[in-house]
Amino acid sequence: MKSVRSYLEHSPKLGNDVFVDPSALVLGDVHLGDDCSVWPMAVIRGDMHRIRIGARTSVQDGSVLHITHAGPFNPDGYPLTIGEDVTIGHKALLHGCTIGDRVLVGMGAIIMDGATVEDDVVVAAGSIVAPGKTLESGFVYRGSPAKKVREISEKERKFFTYSANNYVNLKNKHLDDLKSQKLI
Repeated sequence: MKSVRSYLEHSPKLGNDVFVDPSALVLGDVHLGDDCSVWPMAVIRGDMHRIRIGARTSVQDGSVLHITHAGPFNPDGYPLTIGEDVTIGHKALLHGCTIGDRVLVGMGAIIMDGATVEDDVVVAAGSIVAPGKTLESGFVYRGSPAKKVREISEKERKFFTYSANNYVNLKNKHLDDLKSQKLI
């Protein structure tokens, strides 16, 4: 089975130099921006609504990205929208939410339906962002439910683009390796 698959009338659209690990799944109405990376066992499932992911965003191993379908309890549903230069940690769950630019979603974090994470935010590992909650730009959030704990530092601000560029470089090495093995 292919890692990038159509579903009904929707086919994923991949930007330039995107890496999708052979064990990952990208399905349906999904757009991945340039230089994105999708690592082993990650699932990005746009089967009942759209998913849009900006350039240089990294989806780490075992993460699950899905949407909220439109129906009688939520007439419009919630797409999943993720900005640029976002690092999504291992085993994170993002469901029908909006993530801004330059965000770090920690390992095992859960961001639920209708939540908004503004630009320049750290969501600490294991945190749970409740449905409909907005996380304000420029802060670290931690806990269950996630609460503002402090302003992000200048070092953390610089880390957002460092991390994004680090994963761009790593995915380029993986792409080169797959090409050398004639797997792509």
